[in-house]
Amino acid sequence: MNAEATALEASIEVPNSPAEVWALISDIRRMSRWSPQVVKSFVKGGVSRKGAKFFNINRDGFKVWPTQAQVVDFEPDERLAFKVKENYTVWSLNLSPTASGGTLITQRRETPKGISSLSHKLTDRFFGGQENFNEVLQAGMEQTLERIKADLAS
Repeated sequence: MNAEATALEASIEVPNSPAEVWALISDIRRMSRWSPQVVKSFVKGGVSRKGAKFFNINRDGFKVWPTQAQVVDFEPDERLAFKVKENYTVWSLNLSPTASGGTLITQRRETPKGISSLSHKLTDRFFGGQENFNEVLQAGMEQTLERIKADLAS
């Protein structure tokens, strides 16, 4: 395990209530609709909830790789978080009501236990290193939030 890691965060404000946002984002299978990296998500048992396990197929150009994850936090209208088995990262979508009646959506990638050495090696070899990959992830988070906002507006 490599304890040296960077937390990433992006936020966007939408006019929708936290309940409306939650109704959209709480189904993990929809992540492929928004994330530029997730091709498909398969939730064991088909139901997103705390403890649910799921499998993602991810893609960046010609590179395709699977990940396994488990939902570690599932608080309606507040927070959805999952931990990725292969690299120990925790991804979350956090909802905060705004004074105008809308919602601030914040996506985070946290590394409370660092990032696995296997993930570091693969990132260095196939993704141009941690700094480059973090830039790609940051841009992807911003794109994900813009796509969620667009879906909420439609």
